[in-house]
Amino acid sequence: MEIIISSNTSKPIYEQITSQIKEMVMSGELRTGDPIPSMRSLAKSIHVSVITVQKAYEDLQRDGFIETTVGRGSFISARNKDFFQEEQQKRAEGHLMEAADIARTSGIPLGKMIELLTMFYQEEE
Repeated sequence: MEIIISSNTSKPIYEQITSQIKEMVMSGELRTGDPIPSMRSLAKSIHVSVITVQKAYEDLQRDGFIETTVGRGSFISARNKDFFQEEQQKRAEGHLMEAADIARTSGIPLGKMIELLTMFYQEEE
């Protein structure tokens, strides 16, 4: 598991860790039951404070992405699927809201937008 911390962003380090681990789960790189490094180990490898990693792990646990067992460590949770879907839906809603605003102010008819969304949704990668 590779976490890359950027100093060229206003995003706090713990949020960078959290979002990268969530992305790894969402992409399938990390799966249910996979272990993640201990807080101390991750902090050492990315050269940050253990407290910073602890904050990230607490957020991941709260959001249902990881489960931590004393003496065993932290693992990707099976409960993350519903949360992941909800989070992705919120992202899609944000993009759709932006697209609707652009269409409305540009005079693009709703029917055309529905047609475009349908085409993009059904398009194979």
